Amino acid sequence: MLLKTFGWSFAVTALGLVAAVFYGGWTAFGIVAILSILEISLSFDNAVVNAGILKKMNAFWQKIFLTIGILIAVFGMRLVFPVVIVAISAQLGPIEAVDLALTDKDRYQELVTDAHPSIAAFGGMFLLMIFLDFIFEDRDIKWLGWLERPLAKLGKVDMLSVCIALIVLLISAITFGAHAHQHGGAHVDKAETVLLAGIAGLITYMIVGGLSGYFEDKLEEEEEREHEAEEEAERTGKPKSAIKLAGKAAFFMFLYLEVLDASFSFDGVIGAFAITNDIVLMALGLGIGAMYVRSLTVYLVRQGTLDDYVYLEHGAHYAIGALSIILLVTIQYEIHEVITGLVGVALIAWSFWSSVRRNKRLAAAGGDGDEAKAEVSSGV
Repeated sequence: MLLKTFGWSFAVTALGLVAAVFYGGWTAFGIVAILSILEISLSFDNAVVNAGILKKMNAFWQKIFLTIGILIAVFGMRLVFPVVIVAISAQLGPIEAVDLALTDKDRYQELVTDAHPSIAAFGGMFLLMIFLDFIFEDRDIKWLGWLERPLAKLGKVDMLSVCIALIVLLISAITFGAHAHQHGGAHVDKAETVLLAGIAGLITYMIVGGLSGYFEDKLEEEEEREHEAEEEAERTGKPKSAIKLAGKAAFFMFLYLEVLDASFSFDGVIGAFAITNDIVLMALGLGIGAMYVRSLTVYLVRQGTLDDYVYLEHGAHYAIGALSIILLVTIQYEIHEVITGLVGVALIAWSFWSSVRRNKRLAAAGGDGDEAKAEVSSGV
């Protein structure tokens, strides 16, 4: 099971490290190894959240996620994305941007650093919306009950998450954006850039998340109708419309996953520049890390880990919320990648520990009969 799930990750690791040695010797080997660990540590929360979405998809779409999805993640976000940043910020053509990345690495890093405020605002707002929509939803299982119960009541107010996100964006643009950190330590006014990029992130979330949710709801409605008319469906055959609808739902959930992965990868791509400005080594290291994140996502789904450790998803979303705020703060202030990674790992570790304690309580109480009582009293 482990080899089947992580086999491709192991193979890509071996190929990537060998390629690094041929490209730049043992120094390059070390850099790629460090970047791989950086990507995995920064994106563990990504894997947990992805698993919560991927478990709703069938085996076919899980394979698509691991094949086409990994191509988008590795080549799109870890290789093409940094070049696109430079092309847009420096108003260069794609070929010129690639040439700059390969021939003038210092200038390339400078341009990416200067584009950081818009990247951080876009990614920060997208991730913030994910966090807000999660904590404002009334859930049967609550991790931090003392906090989540009142937030669930507040969540009944329409568009509250959007209003809060816009307020946070406005404050970030006025405070951090007005003194955005640039290459060389200088500070410039990027309030307008931060505002526009943040709104773009918010719109992207609403479009992709809205479409995904719409088709997911439609799919659930269709499944309920099929269940009610099961005997008739056996006589007439499975309706083609249901198959088509399932395809639409899975497609938009897949699209949502890719945008989510893109937002998570912002901190990894930007953080990689603290280690190297070589685009080839960056793509190799972050690509290897991205493979493990995807394999871990599938492993969590197939092992049913999220069902056994019910607070993991909560911890991952709190880590998303922390990461969104960190991204917005980095518009003006530099925050070391180690801190970013440790915050996410600490929150997930805490939620895992809480899940283990919950399982022990349920076992001691006699199993499922007391589960509801245990959930009501849950709260760390």
